[in-house]
Amino acid sequence: MTLAEIITIGDELLIGQVIDTNSAWIGQQLNEIGIKVHQITSVSDNEQHILSALKEAQQRADVILITGGLGPTKDDITKYTLCKFFKSNLRFDESAFLQVEKLFKARGRQVTDVNRKQAEVPEKCEVIPNTQGTAPGMWFEEKRRIFVSMPGVPYEMKSMMQQEVLPRLQKLFTKGVIIHKTTWFQGIGESFLSDMIEQWELALPAHLKLAYLPSSGILRLRLTATGTSETELISHMDEELKKLHAIAGEYIFGAGDDTLEKVTARLLTEQKATISTAESCTGGYIAHRITTVPGSSNYYMGSVVAYDNSIKENFLGVPSSMIEKYGAVSEEVVVEMAKSVKEKFKTDYSIACSGIAGPAGGTEEKPVGTVHLAIAHPGGIFTKKLMLGTDRERIIRETAYNAFNNLRKILTGKIK
Repeated sequence: MTLAEIITIGDELLIGQVIDTNSAWIGQQLNEIGIKVHQITSVSDNEQHILSALKEAQQRADVILITGGLGPTKDDITKYTLCKFFKSNLRFDESAFLQVEKLFKARGRQVTDVNRKQAEVPEKCEVIPNTQGTAPGMWFEEKRRIFVSMPGVPYEMKSMMQQEVLPRLQKLFTKGVIIHKTTWFQGIGESFLSDMIEQWELALPAHLKLAYLPSSGILRLRLTATGTSETELISHMDEELKKLHAIAGEYIFGAGDDTLEKVTARLLTEQKATISTAESCTGGYIAHRITTVPGSSNYYMGSVVAYDNSIKENFLGVPSSMIEKYGAVSEEVVVEMAKSVKEKFKTDYSIACSGIAGPAGGTEEKPVGTVHLAIAHPGGIFTKKLMLGTDRERIIRETAYNAFNNLRKILTGKIK
């Protein structure tokens, strides 16, 4: 199995000023061509730090992919450090300079001496064209290891990887196959699911590995197959995933790139049904998630963010006496909210929620994290009381997940 290491360079990554999305994307691309990422390392803009990372990676991996530190400013030292690592001097590359000149001309600007220096590359490297920027990529081969240095700007790096790096790596390393299949769960915790599927997991063949990837309100299982025959691996995985569905299918809502909002979008579209929302504690987050799906205007009519009780009363028609008697966070109130918004927007379905997102506002009877959810549908009203802990963002996010998942169950007939 061919192993790769990704090294990202930049102080901005270490202090959290910039999130490293490059490594995740590179890892996905490498896996698709059968190269396994063994380690990801982030280092500062420091020569010794970079040199140490390169030396260590050389001991562990066959392919070392480096991003960052190729800009024109003084803090961009990757190129000079690579010269030191490979005991190489700089040379001026005419093709790289023509690309710099072309980009500057397109922007109506003159190439400065600083930018001209970007066309200087280590003598021992092969230049990788950068069609999106001014810093060329660099391909080195040393001691049967491949080193590739690319810009840290994501769209420049991705273009370079897709056009040049991945095709070349695929030609060199085509022996192994790695396949991932993801299954998504909602409504069950990691430990409960682990207990439920324990016997199935223990019986998995050696070439199949299972990983639990939990996040707030959602749980993802990733099944990974390694071998030489893609057809056989897919067949084995499909057999095992059928067994998983038979055991825990009640909690499974999708696979691969699915999200709860995408799944419910497909169901609403297939049934030619429409939906509206009335939100209190989520402040429009459910509406936001719905509209992240392209084509949502075909089934989503709109929302009322009834954050204040006066909006619940005056716009949605919830009686003030009901709020006084039961409280704004109650089953009775969200039922009225769901019925009213469904009627006002003339939709087939509606979602309503009201809760205490905190950090203040909780009581002994209704602590922070108490949320009431209602979904109005052609057959009646579904309601659910949720207790979602004390973290405000988590409460908002998990309320939306529960809303989508229960809507999915209604749309598929699992809830009547």
